[in-house]
Amino acid sequence: MSRQRVADYISYLTVERGLAENSLVAYTSDLDHFVAHCRNRELELPDLTETDVLQYLRQLVEFGLETTTIARKAAALRGFFNYLEQEDVLQDNPTSFLTTPSHTQKLPNILSAAQVEDLLGLCRTEKPSGLRDRAMLEMCYGAGLRVSELLGLNMGDIDEMGYVRCLGKGNKERLIPVGRHAQAAVLAYLQGGRHHFMKPKRLHERALFLSVRGSRMTRQGFWKLLKQYGMQLNLSFPLTPHTLRHSFATHLLTGGADLRSVQEMLGHADISTTQIYTHLNKDHLRSIYRQAHPRSEMEDS
Repeated sequence: MSRQRVADYISYLTVERGLAENSLVAYTSDLDHFVAHCRNRELELPDLTETDVLQYLRQLVEFGLETTTIARKAAALRGFFNYLEQEDVLQDNPTSFLTTPSHTQKLPNILSAAQVEDLLGLCRTEKPSGLRDRAMLEMCYGAGLRVSELLGLNMGDIDEMGYVRCLGKGNKERLIPVGRHAQAAVLAYLQGGRHHFMKPKRLHERALFLSVRGSRMTRQGFWKLLKQYGMQLNLSFPLTPHTLRHSFATHLLTGGADLRSVQEMLGHADISTTQIYTHLNKDHLRSIYRQAHPRSEMEDS
C-alpha cells in the first residue's frame, strides 16, 4: 500500500479542505499506521476488503486503545478511502460499512487465542465441576453462543454430525458447526461429570448443563464462574459471556472468515457492521468454520 496515496490525500485536505495543522498531523499519523499494518501483512491497496479493515480495527481494540482514538482512526480511514473512490483509484470501498461510532459506545473486550487456551486450562477436569465448566466454556467460545442459548441447551442438541441446535432471539432456531475440541469436552462432561449433579427428584431434567442443585445452570451461576476464572487470568476487564462471543467472532474474522458467514453463525444481523443478514447453507458454514476458527479441527462427515 503506497504512502504516496496518503501524501496526496493530505495535500487534498490541506488545499481543498483547509484542515488545521493538528488535524493534518493526526490524519497523517493514523494513515501511516494503517499503511505499515498493510505492508506487514503484504496487503495491496486494490485488494483490501471490509474484513481487512475490520481486522485492523479489532487489533486496535486488542492493543487497548481508547474508543475515541479508534473512532478517530476509523474516521481517517473512511475519509481516505472515500477520497480514493472519488478519484477512481478504487472501485470497491472497503470502509463503506463504517459508520461514525458513538463516543459513549464501548467496544467489546476480547480474548486473544492464547488467553482462551489459558482460560480453558484453568478448568480442573479431574473434577465433575471442571468437566462441566470446560464444556460450557468450549461451547460458548467455540460456537459464539449467547448466554441464554448456552444455558438453554438440552440433551441431544449437539448432534453426531458436529452441529449444535439452539434457539436465539425471537425463538429463531439455527444450526452452528462445533469443533472437535468442544465436542470432546461435552462428551467428557456427559461421561464423567453430569451424573454427579443429578438429584433423585430431577432424574428427568433435560438441561445439558446442570448446577449443584441438579437443575439447569442459571445466568447468575455461569456469570459467577466466569468472574472467578477471569480473576485467575488477571484480566484488565471483566470476563463475561459477551467477551467469549465476541472473541469467537473476532478470531473467525482474523482467520479469514467473511462477515456474512460470521453473522450467520452468530444469529445476529449486525456484528460491528450494518451488513444485511444473509442466509448461508450449513455446508458452507461448516467449511468456513473449519478453515477459520482456531479450535475447530472438525472431521469431515
